[in-house]
Amino acid sequence: MKKLESIEQFNEWKDNGKHIFLFSADWCPDCRFIEPFLPELEEKYQEFTFIYVDRDQFIDLCAENGVFGIPSFIAYDKGVELGRFVSKERKTKEEIESFIQSLE
Repeated sequence: MKKLESIEQFNEWKDNGKHIFLFSADWCPDCRFIEPFLPELEEKYQEFTFIYVDRDQFIDLCAENGVFGIPSFIAYDKGVELGRFVSKERKTKEEIESFIQSLE
């Protein structure tokens, strides 16, 4: 999974190609819960590039995008938001897969 390094990079990726941004943080137990199966999801849904967004590093970006709970996902295709799975609730592999499948 790629890691977001700058706001400019976010805008570049958001506007070009199909990306799923994972808003997360190292201290978040629900974020750690989904880590073991993320590589499997990346492999299964290769039409998307998955991007890790550190909530603490990009708190303003989170606020701009209405991300007030983590882990959360927002998907874009060439600048168009395809969907969002944004909440503070723990997410299961099945829930995340269902979200990704709803984007297609």
